[in-house]
Amino acid sequence: MVEYPDGGTTVWKRSGVTWTLPEPMLTTPVPTPDLPPGWAGEPKWDGFRALLHTDSGRMVLRSRRGTEMAPAFPDIAAAAVQLPDATALDGELVVREHDRLAFERLQNRLQRHSSAAARVAEEWPAHFIAFDLLRLSGTDTTGWPYKRRRAALESMFTARRLAAPWTLSPSTTNPDTVREWLTWTSVGVEGVVLKRLNEPYRPAARGWRKYKVRETTEALVGAITGPLSAPRTLLLGRYDDQERLQFIGRTTTLPHTAGTALAGLLTPARAGHPWIGWSFSAGWGSRETLDVTLVEPDLVVEVGADVARDAAGRWRHPARWHRLRTDLAPSDVPRATGCT
Repeated sequence: MVEYPDGGTTVWKRSGVTWTLPEPMLTTPVPTPDLPPGWAGEPKWDGFRALLHTDSGRMVLRSRRGTEMAPAFPDIAAAAVQLPDATALDGELVVREHDRLAFERLQNRLQRHSSAAARVAEEWPAHFIAFDLLRLSGTDTTGWPYKRRRAALESMFTARRLAAPWTLSPSTTNPDTVREWLTWTSVGVEGVVLKRLNEPYRPAARGWRKYKVRETTEALVGAITGPLSAPRTLLLGRYDDQERLQFIGRTTTLPHTAGTALAGLLTPARAGHPWIGWSFSAGWGSRETLDVTLVEPDLVVEVGADVARDAAGRWRHPARWHRLRTDLAPSDVPRATGCT
C-alpha cells in the first residue's frame, strides 16, 4: 500500500494491480421524492458519509472530504475483520441513542482519539450502514451498474453473516416504500436518495438524487445579521414553557424582496432583551461567531426547516425563508421543545 504525502488519495498495489480509493459519488437535490421507473430508492440517514476500505489487515475510513476518521472509531476498525479482504464500501456512520440516530453523539466521537476514543466507543458504539460496494475481494466494482453492485453487496452480507456494527441499508424500487420511509424522521431518516439501476459508480459526479424532508413552521425573529435597513439572515427563536426565548436556528440568506419587506417592521431591541450577552455561531459545529443586531421578538415569520436537529432541539441546517406572518401573534408560534 502507498499513501501520498498530503494524506489524500490512498493507492493499493497488489500482484501488479493498482486500485485507488475513489471520491464519493454525490447527489443533486430534487423537490419531490418521486421514484421514476428504472430507479431505486434508499433512506438518507442522519450520520457521517464515509468510504471504508480494508486491505491486508488495515482499514482506511475516509469522510466525504477525505479526512481520515479511523482513529476516532476503533470499534469499526476492530470489526473490519468480518469483511472480505481488499473490499471497499460506501456508507453512513451513525450512533444510536435509544430509538433514534444521535448525530450529536457521533460528532462528539469524531473529536476523540487513542484511549479516549476507545472509552467513548464502549458508551456510544458506532454502526456503519453500507449502501454501496466499490471493491470486492480485490475486484473493482465501480464500473458495474448499481443493480449489480447492490446484489453483490447483499450477497456479501449474507455470505459473511455480517453483524453489528455492519448494517445493510434498505433499497427498493417500490414508490410506496419510499413514501413510507419519509415518515421515519423521528428515528433519524432525513429523506431519500434515488439511484439509477443501470448507472455505474461515478466518483465526484452528481448522478444521484436527494430529497430531504422539510417542515414549514413559524418562529420569532430575535436578531438579524446585516443592517436593520437590509437584513441578510434572521436568527429565530421560540418561547419555552417557562416563557424564556430560546434560539432555535438561523435562516439562509434572505431574498432581496424579503429583506425589503422586513426592514420597515423590525424594531431595535430595548433594554432587557433575553439574548443580551449571547453569542451565536456561524453554523452548526462552527467556532466562528456572528455579528448580530438584536431586535424585539414580536415579528412572526414562516420558514422551511429540515428535520435534522441537535440534542438541544435546534435546527442543524439553516431554514429557508417562506413569508411574513403578520396575521400571527408571538403566542401563536409553537413552543420550543428541548432547547437549553
